Amino acid sequence: MGKAGKGGKKRPSVWAGVPRWAQVCTVFGAVLMFVSGAALVGAEALMARYEGAVGKADLFGDQAAGASERTSDIKGPLSILLVGVDPRKPEQPPLADSIMVLHVPEGLDRAYLFSMPRDLYVDIPAFEKAGFRGGQDKLNAAMAYGSRQQGENPSTAQGFELLAKTVQSLTGIKRFDAGAIINFGGFVKIVDAMGGVTMDIEREVRSEHRRPDGTHRELRPGGGGYLGEQAVYPEGEQLLEGWQALDYVRQRYPANGVPDGDYGRQRHQQQFVKAMASQALSADVVTNPIKLDRVLRAAGESLVFNGRGHSVIDFGIALKDLRPGNIQMIKLPGGGITANGKYQGERFEPAVQDFFRALRDEQLDAFLLEHPDFQNKG
Repeated sequence: MGKAGKGGKKRPSVWAGVPRWAQVCTVFGAVLMFVSGAALVGAEALMARYEGAVGKADLFGDQAAGASERTSDIKGPLSILLVGVDPRKPEQPPLADSIMVLHVPEGLDRAYLFSMPRDLYVDIPAFEKAGFRGGQDKLNAAMAYGSRQQGENPSTAQGFELLAKTVQSLTGIKRFDAGAIINFGGFVKIVDAMGGVTMDIEREVRSEHRRPDGTHRELRPGGGGYLGEQAVYPEGEQLLEGWQALDYVRQRYPANGVPDGDYGRQRHQQQFVKAMASQALSADVVTNPIKLDRVLRAAGESLVFNGRGHSVIDFGIALKDLRPGNIQMIKLPGGGITANGKYQGERFEPAVQDFFRALRDEQLDAFLLEHPDFQNKG
């Protein structure tokens, strides 16, 4: 598929007609978040296959600390850390390309989704497991530092643990109730299994990396950019294939049509999350057992999940009333910092600390009324 032109295929979100038997269909892995439910009537084998496909790992160091699994029901409020990584060779340390926090208030029927800039310049705490003494660096480096293992390949799960500790230190969140690592390469399979995902593209964006047919553009000899025709994502509602959706949400340079850089990319990633959630819950997916099976299995294969004693299905059932339209996307304002004329990373504006305080105090609604500029459009 070339340009996702305005005259191309379009599929609006379908909410009417979703059958009662599908009221608990969990597609957490597919959308970097929980979308609602599990326990399809007469489809226990399907959900068992999905649960079995989901990767499991000790993302918070609970097993090493000897902590016992929680057995109580899932209750709000909940804070969930979602990290997207690109596929890398086993000997290479993982890098967190996308870092999101989903906060669900006590009622469990709505949520707030915010991104932590991967270039945020932060204090990374010491981490004995990896022999890391602590220091200052970009936030996404925390995962790489934490993944170090003497004489072994880096551990992505162990890296997640240090990243979680770093995000907790930044936000004041005392404990994450769940966490997930999403392999971005798996997104392509998930989107294609759903038949594409419809996104409302706010302005024309041109790809840095891909040609209109999806092949990679060639590096210019000697560096300094790429050669060849670019894939183009025109303004307006577009139905995107898997490779197009992933390519679109990776763009972050003004020259490619993203004037606010990485903050624009974060917004596009959040919009993508909601668009995937809407498509996953559409009648086109949940009333088609074959398509639903493909989507659930593709999601499971792309996900490593830790619910601190609860499965991804448990969380899906607990959040059965959560819908994409009830998820408020948040923008945390900030800007670049330099030292001796050299870019070091990003920093938050002072008001972000007020946001984190409101988050801890469960006062986000009041905060957003006073700070409407923190609300990303979706």
